[in-house]
Amino acid sequence: MSRITLSQQLQAAWRSRIAAFSPSDADYAPKLVDMLLQSAREQRASDIHLLPEAGGVTIHWRIDGVLQRVDQLPDQVGRRVISRLKVLAQLLTYETETPQEGRIRRTDGEPETRISTFPTMHGEKAVVRLFAGGERYVTLVDLGWPADVTDSVSRCLDQTAGALILTGPAGSGKTTSIYACLRKLVAETNGGRNLVTLEDPVEVVIPGVTQSQVNPAAGFTLTSGLRSLLRQDPDVIVVGEIRDRETAMVAFQGALSGHLLLTTFHAGDCCQALARLADLGIEPYLLRSGLLGLVSQRLVRCLCECAVSGSDGTREPVGCEECVGLGYRGRLLLAEWLDPRHPALGRAILERAEVNVLRSAARESGTITLNQRAVNAVREGLTSRQEVFRALGEFSEE
Repeated sequence: MSRITLSQQLQAAWRSRIAAFSPSDADYAPKLVDMLLQSAREQRASDIHLLPEAGGVTIHWRIDGVLQRVDQLPDQVGRRVISRLKVLAQLLTYETETPQEGRIRRTDGEPETRISTFPTMHGEKAVVRLFAGGERYVTLVDLGWPADVTDSVSRCLDQTAGALILTGPAGSGKTTSIYACLRKLVAETNGGRNLVTLEDPVEVVIPGVTQSQVNPAAGFTLTSGLRSLLRQDPDVIVVGEIRDRETAMVAFQGALSGHLLLTTFHAGDCCQALARLADLGIEPYLLRSGLLGLVSQRLVRCLCECAVSGSDGTREPVGCEECVGLGYRGRLLLAEWLDPRHPALGRAILERAEVNVLRSAARESGTITLNQRAVNAVREGLTSRQEVFRALGEFSEE
């Protein structure tokens, strides 16, 4: 007997739930959308993809970082579902040729939901981001960082000036980590520090923090907004992301002029982040004196309890009823911490060293790299070599 896949189970469960709905009902699309959002959350999905194709609109859910196909709706039904989502997010339903973005207004107890639409050759695609509820990932400990990373970040948050940068690709949890840092600052300062953010977009509202969302069409960009924020008597500034040289320059000026700055940056690891910041034109002395530290992180899937030991003693995925044949259930956060103030690393930064030299200096300074964390996780049986390679693109036990 062939083993059922997660996608097959999701499809069966989904179709059984919507079997009682009739396309002829006036409220068919609203019912379908409500069930879509509810079902996706119950399956711990982080995103819903509605992709128009030649045969209709395909539904995918991203579960534990991997897209799973759920079903394909007839073209007209799929369009009605996307249109309903746009109504809920207060987007223009008649505008299908340009991207739009909005959010479904929260009701008590419901997590944030963001809707993004994008034109494709077969019609309008919609992606729904289902943010974790307010009860999850509230504190630094909730994130699952290694203890040494949590302690290092906590010490940085006690500082009054300097930059803390979180790096990693899209979907690695950087924004979630930034929000956890903010919640820690709110809880510990009790209104004693002016906490402000500049985001694109605001993903989660945090009481006690003045949050702003950029609006490039109105001239309110990350750079212009950051310059204005520096005149708002801030103690802590969060910039959603450093994307260009101008934003990076203003951010570091703020960090060197008596403000604690938190931001994210797309890079493969901490040393790549240093090299990329230098490529943006940030002078080595600014990196050396302005940075408090960097965190690089990745999310990898955890092996299910059904995993077995391989020939080399490490565990390998198998698949069972509990994990629906995937061999994985839940995710593990891998993270590395880099302190640029360490003498060896500081010298390498000032000498504009290449990434490989920076990595050697980082290891000398005691940095436990992402690869080392991954090796440890594999040896402890928490995840597999295959999963690490999927998430990191490499795996070396040297």
